[in-house]
Amino acid sequence: MQDRKKKRLKKTVRWLLVDIAVTCIILALLLYKPSGYRPPEVNPADHKKGQIHPYLTHLSAELYNNSQLERPFELVVLEGQINEAISFSDWPLESEGVKISEPVVLFIPEKIVLMGKANVKGAEFIVTIMVQPGVDQQGLLNLKMSKLKIGAMNVTPLAKVIAKKMYKDRLATGYIDTEDLRTKISGSLLTNEPFEPVFRIDDEKVRIDKITVEKGRLILRLVPH
Repeated sequence: MQDRKKKRLKKTVRWLLVDIAVTCIILALLLYKPSGYRPPEVNPADHKKGQIHPYLTHLSAELYNNSQLERPFELVVLEGQINEAISFSDWPLESEGVKISEPVVLFIPEKIVLMGKANVKGAEFIVTIMVQPGVDQQGLLNLKMSKLKIGAMNVTPLAKVIAKKMYKDRLATGYIDTEDLRTKISGSLLTNEPFEPVFRIDDEKVRIDKITVEKGRLILRLVPH
């Protein structure tokens, strides 16, 4: 009888240790900080609330001036400069109880990597989203989310299911403008729905004809529409 109790106790302790080990591994994976995550250092004295970074002003001017010529042109977005510009925004942003801060954009061949800190009830994680943009033969743009990680843990399948449900629930409310470019971008990221990448610049319309992602830069080819 005593031997049976001892064996049962050993078995219980063994499974308890396994559970603790698994929990520790999961926590380590979730709290892992990717080596590529390096937010730009921001001097608060250089950043006034509501101030637009000069690089965004430069891109806007280049986009406007070229669109007025009514001919195809390329817009090149540089990784270092766009990260500095993003850091000028007012962070953190909060949505659904999650605070997002210190975002970083990485351009690698054929992919855009978005990284940032997510704070959930005091617990802080690094979230990584990998997007594979492309324009198909019909001229439709798709921003395919190929991977989503929390720390070092790949949660892509689960995240896609949850995101798709949340997106459809919001559309069902009827308060979202489905023709708004931001809604189309969200739909492409969350539900893999391509859309016509046309937008207005003053009195002109341009369409994204091609997207090329290289190491350190994003190249958009735009044509009159």
